[in-house]
Amino acid sequence: MSLIAFVFIFGGTLVGMILRRVLPDHHLRDDSRDVIKLATGLVGTMSALVLGLLVASAKGFYDAQTTEITQISANIVFLDRALALYGTETKEAREVLSNTAEKILDQSWSKNGTRAHRLDTASIGGGVLYDKIQALNPSDELQRSIKSQALSIAVNIGQMCMLMYEQATLVVSKPLLVIMVFWLTVTFVIWGLLAPPNGTVIAVMLASALSASGAILLILEMYSPYEGFIRVADAPLRAALAHLGH
Repeated sequence: MSLIAFVFIFGGTLVGMILRRVLPDHHLRDDSRDVIKLATGLVGTMSALVLGLLVASAKGFYDAQTTEITQISANIVFLDRALALYGTETKEAREVLSNTAEKILDQSWSKNGTRAHRLDTASIGGGVLYDKIQALNPSDELQRSIKSQALSIAVNIGQMCMLMYEQATLVVSKPLLVIMVFWLTVTFVIWGLLAPPNGTVIAVMLASALSASGAILLILEMYSPYEGFIRVADAPLRAALAHLGH
């Protein structure tokens, strides 16, 4: 999509340069240029605003995914420590917790660092973990307190997994992207129309088109935080797995 955007945006410059040669001279007089520049300013401002909003929205989505992974990793470690403190009767629950963490990791990232598929909340064992903790029979006030906290953390882990599952369906608005690319193309057409067709201008327009399409690529990448070259780090979850069972 970003390559298609680049072709349209930079192609707009070439179209503008062709129009410059075809249009009669009086179409590009000073008074006409003033109106054209005003129109360029309007479209360019709208494009910049929408592009900035999309980048900010994508960055917010990416940061939210990073925070959720860190939070769920911390909860997993804390729950394992709480179950260990409860006693040896939580061995099965701790094993289920470890398997749950491994499934979250496997379903979110494949071995080569890209996402294997969407997180499947039905297969990660959150319900089994809750049942194992609920089946515990505390013998004193300390164990009752630990069991209550453990159930609360298990519910929180399940909620976080469900949130990650639902957020995986979110994508950037394609109509909004199309409109923004159209605005950028119009802007570059006008720039090509007003600029003399020389090597320096073409190089500057090429760099500008690459920058604009690069911003679109960043938006699309951050809306897919488990694949591509801008990925949410799996280090917190791997660190949590390394601490489980000790």
